[in-house]
Amino acid sequence: MQRIRLRYTKRGRLRFTSHRDFQRAFERALRRADVPMAYSAGFTPHPKVSYANAAPTGTGSEAEYLEIALTAARDPEQLRALLDESLPDGLDIIDAVEARTSGLADRLTASVWELRLDGVEPAQAEQAVAAFKAAESVEVQRMTKNGVRTFDARPAVVDLETHSVTADRPTDRPCAILRLVVRHVTPAVRPDDVLSGLRAVADLAPPVPAAVTRLAQGLFDAETGTVTDPLAPDREAATALAAESAAAAKAPA
Repeated sequence: MQRIRLRYTKRGRLRFTSHRDFQRAFERALRRADVPMAYSAGFTPHPKVSYANAAPTGTGSEAEYLEIALTAARDPEQLRALLDESLPDGLDIIDAVEARTSGLADRLTASVWELRLDGVEPAQAEQAVAAFKAAESVEVQRMTKNGVRTFDARPAVVDLETHSVTADRPTDRPCAILRLVVRHVTPAVRPDDVLSGLRAVADLAPPVPAAVTRLAQGLFDAETGTVTDPLAPDREAATALAAESAAAAKAPA
């Protein structure tokens, strides 16, 4: 059995697809691409697909991950291209590696988010960010199936900064861009929780809903303050194996 790990996106209007919507679309793509999927046992077999830490409905993402199990070996890049062609534009498969290490989900410990706040002056956003970062705790509330839950959103936020609007996304009205790095903790702290925190500490209330996009997720490197590529260990293992095979081929009999 071969395992392939895939990175995919949710872009444009397809950011509003739910995780279940994506599951259905992806399973159709598997059939269209004639992927030799492994199936679970039992009365209702289903394809062996493992999803990891999906983004909330309504948020875009450049860094969603899943793993599939195959009954026959396939080239990861060729498989990526076939699946990408079989999915609608906006749900794009952008990376594929053969799984050569364990614990993909364990390597998804933090995310980088971008929050576009249309109608908010950058200076106002900077003041709110400063107040949030200076606070020892920022209590927010979220409705759950068990009722309203109150929790502290501040400890999970590793970094929060304002950024300028880039030339490729011009705007004719005020717009603030926030870049957020948040650890995956329990309870999970989502971008909308941070927005609630900004409203609580600095009365920052965007006139329209924020456009939220996950830019990356992976292991948080405390030394550099960055979120690392969770597929890198698989690439490194594949490179090491290829080097060992090449050295063995050159060795005298």
